[in-house]
Amino acid sequence: MKSFLEILEEVLKKDERLLSEDGSILKSKAYDFALTGDTTLLSLLLSNADLKEHFFKDVNGVMVFDSIKLGWVINSKEFLPDNYTQYKNKIGLVNDKGLSIAKSNDVCLVWPYKDCVLEGGQTKDDQKRNEVFYNETLAPDEVNRLLYPKVFTNAKKYTKNGVESVTEFSDNDNLIIKGNNLLALSSLLKRYEGKVKCIYIDPPYNPTSQANTFAYNNTFNRSTWLVFMKNRLEYAKRLLAKDGVLIVAIDKNEQARLQILIEELFPNSDVDCITVVHNARGAIGTNFSYTHEYAIFVTPKGKKSIGNRKIEKEEIDWRQLRDRGGESLRTDARNCFYPIIVENGKVVGFGDVCTDDEHPEQNEKRGNQIYVYPIDNNGVERKWRYARQTVESIINVLRVKETKAGLGIEIGKDYGTYKTVWTDRKYDASLNGTQLLKSILPNTKFTYPKSIYNVIDCVNAVVENDKDAIILDFFGGSGTTGHAVMEINKDGGRRKFILVEQMEYIETDTLPRNVAIMKSIAPDSSIVYCELKVLNETFMNKIQDATTDTEITSIIEEIKATGFISQSVLPKDIDTTAKEFTDLSFEDKQKFACEIINKNLLYVNLCDIDDEEFKVTEEEKAFTNSFYRRG
Repeated sequence: MKSFLEILEEVLKKDERLLSEDGSILKSKAYDFALTGDTTLLSLLLSNADLKEHFFKDVNGVMVFDSIKLGWVINSKEFLPDNYTQYKNKIGLVNDKGLSIAKSNDVCLVWPYKDCVLEGGQTKDDQKRNEVFYNETLAPDEVNRLLYPKVFTNAKKYTKNGVESVTEFSDNDNLIIKGNNLLALSSLLKRYEGKVKCIYIDPPYNPTSQANTFAYNNTFNRSTWLVFMKNRLEYAKRLLAKDGVLIVAIDKNEQARLQILIEELFPNSDVDCITVVHNARGAIGTNFSYTHEYAIFVTPKGKKSIGNRKIEKEEIDWRQLRDRGGESLRTDARNCFYPIIVENGKVVGFGDVCTDDEHPEQNEKRGNQIYVYPIDNNGVERKWRYARQTVESIINVLRVKETKAGLGIEIGKDYGTYKTVWTDRKYDASLNGTQLLKSILPNTKFTYPKSIYNVIDCVNAVVENDKDAIILDFFGGSGTTGHAVMEINKDGGRRKFILVEQMEYIETDTLPRNVAIMKSIAPDSSIVYCELKVLNETFMNKIQDATTDTEITSIIEEIKATGFISQSVLPKDIDTTAKEFTDLSFEDKQKFACEIINKNLLYVNLCDIDDEEFKVTEEEKAFTNSFYRRG
């Protein structure tokens, strides 16, 4: 008699899409089909009585499929233990339950529940802060309308002439959005999917020390942090153009695991980890003083997506253009023997390839010009390193060098391939991060923002040759990425930035900084600021601002009275007078208040824009419809 797992294997093999070339089942593909409810797969399962009974439940005459249960079975060690995929799937990241993070469909949301400032560059100096955040991981069956596009509100346009309310959004505008970045990303898809050339993010570093500004209710454990990043990277992937590049700044705390996650999520990309020395003084650790952090570049596999770095004039390595050594004679490459024309000490042109019977001198004066030939000081006719048909493309990197024997020609490229270790004083996060920001915003609360040149060099490596590129940063922070894009546009570019930030300092730091820079160096550009229209998020804000038990109790009673409470909670079961509740600490009461809110209704969904219950104004409708190009 066949076992249950043998029956499942036999049925799955009827679907040719699930078979490898040798006829074995591709477990990863079967898993994907299970979670997406593939109709062909469902039909096969329903055709077998044992599988139908195991994976389906009859609810009032309707067969309901348990996709999670099938996924567990397919990924279990007992199912196809000799399959190659069984071993392949072990390579990667797992959560605290031993399940693959890359295959998880959980969604991690994040809110602060104390007055705080969120920064992305933690060091020992940050220990004095007391910033606490709350996160909640939602299972797939809890995520219903959560990731629908949202309605926008409070839209304003900033120009050199001031600020005004707007009801239209243009591709010529830069954009700053206030709201949860995961939900903002899901909204950006409607307009920008496949159009973003560069995504630069500086996410929370999740250090293990008390300096962790992401001190979540579960100390933001590693698997939760990885789910948090996975959710957002999946949307980033969809927003990137085919030739787009993702750049993630990170430090030692999560670099290794983050890179594994990225390699799992971007299998068709090259992943390179760059070291940036940003703190030459070092942050003292137990055994080492840390002077660096990382920038992980994710580029299309096998394609040249990163431009060339600019080499400073004093660092250029000059060498003779005349070839030497083996195979350097004139007879080795006829097209490489021709005159280089010099006038007033500069290369001004090139003569024709010499005929075989021409034997000139090393230097020949013709009027105001000198013709320089690739002949060495011993009179041996050699060749230039570049053929006549290609040499004109490098005229800008040639120079004339006077020698005892006459004039010679040298080549020194002022550009080169980016190296994997970046060391330069300009990357100093104190000098060109903290001090620079304070010069723009004297009252800023940010203590360790990125060096502007760190971000400029990262982003410019991708967009230097694309003057119409769109650059996205969905961990907006102090707004360094927007500032960097405007600096890059000094080359005459029309690049646009999109910043997303959920913290209140978006109004005191992120936006004011970029408006000030725009007026200073990019007066012909504009910035549109808008917010995701809040619904239950208003309760999250009230919970953040609460300071007493009485306030929290009042907020919970207010939540109970609305129709926007979590579906997993019965209002009548919540008794704020019960001893179990009153004995809770203030922080635990805050967490509880956060948990009973319906997360699907944090913000107003686009599909509810005309529902009177959500009170969307005509101005909000106009801007939202313009952004999504509706009507």
